[in-house]
Amino acid sequence: MSVAANYKFATSHEWISIEEDGVVTMGISDHAQEALGDLVFVELPEVGASFSKGEEFGVVESVKAASDIFAPVSGEVVEVNAKLEDAPELLNNEPYTDGWIVKLRLTDPSELEELLSEADYLASLED
Repeated sequence: MSVAANYKFATSHEWISIEEDGVVTMGISDHAQEALGDLVFVELPEVGASFSKGEEFGVVESVKAASDIFAPVSGEVVEVNAKLEDAPELLNNEPYTDGWIVKLRLTDPSELEELLSEADYLASLED
């Protein structure tokens, strides 16, 4: 399995890449996209929407299931990946690059400390 290095992970299978100025990029893990299968639709939040850690903020639908996406950290949406509206398969093909979902401005940077390292995330998948 391919997991991006230097990313933080939630047990709900979202990843966070820390950018600059308190902004993080977020997506779903390679494991999540593999489990869901071919993705056909992504429901994105609005720019300016705020979410608390653990709150549902979107949905991904595959040919076999729909799954909620949860905010691994609290923040305000500053950008959404509009490419996903026409090409949800980017989540399958490039989950850690072009398949990002949103960029959030953190409201509580200390929440990043609660996320898992790559090694810990991989270990959690074996449980």
